Amino acid sequence: MINQMDKQEIRTGTNYSKLVLGLIFVALAVLLIVDNFNICPIYWGRYIFTWQTLLIAIGLIILPNPGSRTTGLVLIAIGAFFLTAKFYHFPISIWKLFWPSIILLVGLSLIFSSRRSHWHPLRKGEVNDDLIDDVSIFGGSEQKFTSKQFRGGKITNIFGGSTIDLTDANLEPGLNLIEVLCIFGGSKLIIPTSWRIKVEVTSIFGGVSDKRKIPSELPEDAPELVIRGLVLFGGLEFKSF
Repeated sequence: MINQMDKQEIRTGTNYSKLVLGLIFVALAVLLIVDNFNICPIYWGRYIFTWQTLLIAIGLIILPNPGSRTTGLVLIAIGAFFLTAKFYHFPISIWKLFWPSIILLVGLSLIFSSRRSHWHPLRKGEVNDDLIDDVSIFGGSEQKFTSKQFRGGKITNIFGGSTIDLTDANLEPGLNLIEVLCIFGGSKLIIPTSWRIKVEVTSIFGGVSDKRKIPSELPEDAPELVIRGLVLFGGLEFKSF
């Protein structure tokens, strides 16, 4: 079962992502009001509703996830750089720097991620780990977990997708947690029908669907899996065979 420290880390990460997203929406609302009533002479829309700001927002949302921290920082740095160049009209060609920046993002993510002992590259096939640590950014992964002491973990999809098959896995007794973050991406979880799941996912311009074949009754001691997180312009689906 996930210990108290793991639970607190998952809860903190999820709450932080929701807090940042809430602040972003509040800030957008305030800026729209300011612009509509001509309170400020600067047209903020040309700076706020841009791909640069989107990179910064995504970076802030995924920052608390240890598996995506470096990616979050690099996204923020790239977005801030190009937004500053746009605001101050720096004499640079954006497209000449765009692809080098993307390559830099991938390179730094790989370098820093390789230094973390708990990190695993995206894999396809069977996995015997007790914890999920799946990060799919502009890509995808398909994993089948066979652990007999599965405890949960974290799934992050940004402009990517993942399929997690837990059919042959067994939960540890008690409460187990999975934190999910889907931004312009999606995740499919294949969960045994003998598990009881509790979904605590916030969905904004996205969807969460449960397509499992659920028995009419489950025993009181049935293993429980809690799924928490955020789905923004994405999707989360639960299935069973």
